[in-house]
Amino acid sequence: MSSHKQSLFFLHTAVLLFGGTALFAKLIHLPALDITVYRTAIAAFALVIMLGAMRQPIALRSTKDYLIALALGAIVGVHWVTYFAGMQLAGITIGIIAFFSYPVLTVMIEPLFHRALPKLKDMISAIAVSVGIYLLIPEATLGNDVTLGIATGVFSALCFALRNIFQRQYFNHYGGPQTMFYQTLVASLMLCAFVEVPPMAVTQRDIALLFLVAIIFTATPHALFAASLRQLSATTAGLISCLQPLYATILAFILLQERPDITTLIGGMLVVSAAFFETWSVSRQSR
Repeated sequence: MSSHKQSLFFLHTAVLLFGGTALFAKLIHLPALDITVYRTAIAAFALVIMLGAMRQPIALRSTKDYLIALALGAIVGVHWVTYFAGMQLAGITIGIIAFFSYPVLTVMIEPLFHRALPKLKDMISAIAVSVGIYLLIPEATLGNDVTLGIATGVFSALCFALRNIFQRQYFNHYGGPQTMFYQTLVASLMLCAFVEVPPMAVTQRDIALLFLVAIIFTATPHALFAASLRQLSATTAGLISCLQPLYATILAFILLQERPDITTLIGGMLVVSAAFFETWSVSRQSR
């Protein structure tokens, strides 16, 4: 297998595993916050071992970088809690579609940091996402679990977009595993005081699933994603990452028997198409 094909295999495997993460919101019988704490703690431990095995530095370069890592970890903690909560409330397919509004939210928010307005094409993408999200909503009240799950998923997407913007501006000089180690560590420490189910009360089944989601579906895809970028462009990586909702929907159909209706599929196509377009457009501009 050529190095290019191997990198494509690594990338698709990473995106498939990222999509599979959503399944654990339903498979693990714990609150979203507890899943986040245990997952991030195990992932941080796995990532520090990975960094040691790869002989990459763990320490950061300055006090300022530690403060930035602290802020990024806090945002990531909120993002993951709301991510799993959205899946638990709305289901995997609808939850992942709502979350995948983050590429459009990113291009809408990022210009504001440079005192500029979003471009017309970005506003059109935002309208397409809004229509797509609207089609997912069963009734306009937060008393409905699906509607609340969609709102939670969009808020998770907002947190993820902010994390990406801040990381790109202030923390881009560190590699993926090193960055994720600090973010998972901070998230687990920040939220551990609010855990409802203590470690001794977690069932063996859920412990096994937590190790699975932390190591196989968190640490491993980040390592594969980073490895794929040695041969592939950021454009290719970004566009293939837009397959994540498709992979998550297929896995949810196979493993959880979730069957999206036609309205959900149309709404999902609008959201994912806008995400695909914005990813392609931003990558094209950067070239």
